[in-house]
Formats: sequence, C-alpha cells, structure tokens
Amino acid sequence: MSPGGISLPSTPIVIFGSFNTPKRSCTVTPLCLPTVTPALVPLSVNKFGSRVNPLHPPGVRRRTVSLETMAAHHFNQQRAIVMQQKEYYRYHQDWQRPFYGSKAEKEEYRQELRQLLKKQMSEKWAMEREMLNRQAKDAEAAREADRLALLHDLEQERTKALFLQRFRDENKKLMETKWKENRLIKSLEIIRERELLQYNPINWSGTLK
Repeated sequence: MSPGGISLPSTPIVIFGSFNTPKRSCTVTPLCLPTVTPALVPLSVNKFGSRVNPLHPPGVRRRTVSLETMAAHHFNQQRAIVMQQKEYYRYHQDWQRPFYGSKAEKEEYRQELRQLLKKQMSEKWAMEREMLNRQAKDAEAAREADRLALLHDLEQERTKALFLQRFRDENKKLMETKWKENRLIKSLEIIRERELLQYNPINWSGTLK
C-alpha cells in the first residue's frame, strides 16, 4: 500500500536465456606497412616512405568489405607528425647555431653567410655587367640606326638635287629652243615683208622720201 492509498502492480522481469543475436564473423586483412622512425637529429638519417592510400594499402591485392583502414590512417598520421618534427628541428637548428652553437658551428655559420654574400654580390655584378652590355649594344644599335637614317636622308637629298638639276637643264634647253624658234620666225617674217614691199611698195610713185 502506497502512502497515497493507491497500489500499483509490479512489472515482471522476464529473461530469455535462449534469445541470442547472431553475430557475423569476418577476417581482418593483415597490412604490410613500413616503419616510421622518429624525427631525430641528424635529419638525413630519418627516412620514411610515401603516403599510404587507405583504400589500397600495400600487401592487399583485392579490396574486400572486411578491409580496415585504421592502420593505414595511423601510418599516415605518424608520417605527418614525423614530417612536422623534421621541419621544426630544421627551422630551429638554422637559427640556434649562431647563438647557441659551438665555435666551429658559429664559424661555419659565418662562413656560410660570407659565401652567400659573395654569391649575391657576384650575381649582382653579373646582372650589372649584363645590363651595361645590353645598354652598350642598344646604344650601338641606336647609333647605327641614326647613321643609316642620315645616309638615307643624304641619298634622298642628292637624288632630289640631281632631279631638280636635270629639270632645270631641260627647262633651259626648252626655253632656248623656243627663243631660237621665235627669232627665226621673226626673221622669216621680216624677210617676207621685205619681199612683199618689193612687189607692192607703199610709195610706188616715189613721192615720199
């Protein structure tokens, strides 16, 4: 009897001992993945393979439904971590040498800087020499173009002068020929008039003197 005066029957619990869910068994395909070594110094010693395709891992000829990709993903993750460690060590080793390295490492770092500066200076000088050579070639080409243009202009002026001279000479010849013809025509007219005067004189009676 409950405190409220209402009684509730309890729900019976029934256990089915013979009721079991059948489980499907499958075999796990073994994978042959390379070993990833930790990123320790020196960096050149640590070698690892390329990225593994989880859907086509090495050692598996045919992909089945029982293929698991946890090992392949774990390999790719470890590989990425090792590559990050390598980059981290490489970055910090570059700037640790001049400050915290030994005397030999500091001297080696300074020598590398000197070699780099020499290389940059030599490249800069080579670029400047190339630029000067190119400018000299351009200036020479410009001078040659000016010389050719002047020669062309002089040739044109000479040709024009010769043409004008021939034109003048031809005009002079034509004018002289015309003047000669005019003088000849005038002299012929005078002779003809004299002959006409002989046959028909103006003072035929001889009274005009």
